[in-house]
Amino acid sequence: MFLAVFASLRDPASKTFYDRNRAEGKCHNAALICLARRRCDVILAILGTSQPGPPLSTPMPPHPPPPRLWFRP
Repeated sequence: MFLAVFASLRDPASKTFYDRNRAEGKCHNAALICLARRRCDVILAILGTSQPGPPLSTPMPPHPPPPRLWFRP
């Protein structure tokens, strides 16, 4: 879950929530834990109501192509 929270910091809504917690005086780890808790609450609410989740505010960029190998492995 910790890695998922780091990935979610790219989302503007999650970043705003994290920054607001930091502005309230919480340390980095405490703000991440609050964000993880919020993400879990959203997931449980989606699962409990069987409704689709909110749309992503910004789509993730595509992955770059793998590097080309100049030799055969």
